[in-house]
Amino acid sequence: MLFVGDDWAEDHHDVEVQDQHGRVMRTARLPEGVDGMARLHELVAGFLADDAEPAQVVVCIETDRGPWVRALVAAGYQVFGVNPKQAARHRELVSLSGAKSDKGDAHALADMVRTRRHQLRPVAADSDLAEAVKVVSRAHQTLIWERTRHMLRLRAALREYFPAALDAYQPLTLTGVDTLELLAKAPTPDQAATLTLTQISTVLKRARRRPIADKAATIQRALRTAHLRQPEVVTAAYAGTIGATVAILQTLNAQIRAMQGQVEAHFGQHPDAEVYRSQPGIGVILGARVLAEFGDAPGRYADAKARKNYAGTAPITRQSGKSKTVHARIVHNDRLVDALHTQAGAAILHDPAVRAYYDELRARDIGHNAALRQIGNRLVGILHGCLKTATLYDQTTAWSHRAQPVAA
Repeated sequence: MLFVGDDWAEDHHDVEVQDQHGRVMRTARLPEGVDGMARLHELVAGFLADDAEPAQVVVCIETDRGPWVRALVAAGYQVFGVNPKQAARHRELVSLSGAKSDKGDAHALADMVRTRRHQLRPVAADSDLAEAVKVVSRAHQTLIWERTRHMLRLRAALREYFPAALDAYQPLTLTGVDTLELLAKAPTPDQAATLTLTQISTVLKRARRRPIADKAATIQRALRTAHLRQPEVVTAAYAGTIGATVAILQTLNAQIRAMQGQVEAHFGQHPDAEVYRSQPGIGVILGARVLAEFGDAPGRYADAKARKNYAGTAPITRQSGKSKTVHARIVHNDRLVDALHTQAGAAILHDPAVRAYYDELRARDIGHNAALRQIGNRLVGILHGCLKTATLYDQTTAWSHRAQPVAA
């Protein structure tokens, strides 16, 4: 067996090769890309017998994605992607002085996978389609997060010089296409006060708002309400920043719609799409996000507990002496936790069995967010069973373990 520690950077990889006794066989700095991968293959081949299997090479690296990792997996090596925090803790064991270097990090990773690989999680190769779903679903979600950030900047600016706009456009939301069009047309209080009912109604009609007349009158009245103002020169400066922010938000709205089509197209091709969509509280976009973060590599999760642990929904217990407390997991995949939390919130509205479980938790004085986390944990277990047996969600089967049957 050969154990390889790979400390990666943007343009190179520092690697160290150890034998099964921990002796350092070779260290090298390899370039990123095809040439670097070819040199790595040559490096390890020099220490293996002619009839050796690729699985005799065990690689440890602080990531589980990217073309370099996929190339390692495709070569047949055993690849372990570790959390940087795990690597940092192990580095403290092999270097008490606190010294740190790329070469030292490669040594720590090689030592870590040699001595503790039974505690590490191997990288499982997802299908190409699952990787594609991950790319588009993450891009879609990132665009939404970016839109939220710019919306908050827009809100903060309006609050400073044009608070009447916040009241006027609140029913439309600040990211609505009609709100953005009206702000682009009239970014200052004086300009907004001159907007006619016809102008406002035309914008609302394009956005398919109903009822148009009532909404237009309400908006016009709010825009003409007296409020505290900034000096004209300051107002003009704010109006310039609003114009830029509005343009960014309009672009983000267009790209989010386009990326949503990409998510729907890729997710719809996946063989597990129907199983995900059958789960309570999950639609196309949310199903794509959950699939993307869980992956579809067979055997990645040994059982439902392993999937729950990865999801971050399973609690952790801290016990010392007579003290024993249960806590939510702090270290988790933020995207997956966000998706599962959203699913749980939607499921209690649409699935009677999930709602009954939520009401039971709340009756035990468990807070709303904690209850949603427990529901998410239960739903992850149900999803695991459905994926394992390739069956769609069935309320009766999923909740048959409960003592009290839940009416459909």
